[in-house]
Amino acid sequence: MPLSERLRSFLESHHVEFTLTTHAKAFTAREVALAEHLPPREVAKTVVIFGDGAYHMIAVPASKLVDLYEVRLVLGLAQARLATENELGTLFPDCELGAMPPLGPLYGLKVYVDDGLARQSTIAFNAGTHQEVIHMRTSEFLRLASPLIVSLAREPVAAQHW
Repeated sequence: MPLSERLRSFLESHHVEFTLTTHAKAFTAREVALAEHLPPREVAKTVVIFGDGAYHMIAVPASKLVDLYEVRLVLGLAQARLATENELGTLFPDCELGAMPPLGPLYGLKVYVDDGLARQSTIAFNAGTHQEVIHMRTSEFLRLASPLIVSLAREPVAAQHW
């Protein structure tokens, strides 16, 4: 599946400088980082949360996990859960399941970016498929996505040092 016309038009209409790369299929953000030879901290994992009647798009480094407790606290939600596969299919009809870019304005969603990801000089993320990745300066991504920068992620338990 080539870069969708919707995504290409969105990037071009905002005069964003980006590169597009292709790799073997990768289904997780960590696999994307490996396939792209990038540190996981530079690859955005896009997660969609449903809470208090609305959807919220969250981008965290591939090296971290979304903490739903923190999401509820930071976003002021009474309840929060991951969006279902059916919901993702409806929200992102031009994307392969789970390969949506963290560009909420393209889909009418507010974006929340983990502060660790926002501090990187460059960012990479799925371009709507499990084989295509967009690379750009993080400053450009932040301009484009207009996110709220917050702390929403934690290290995986296996990576923590006791």
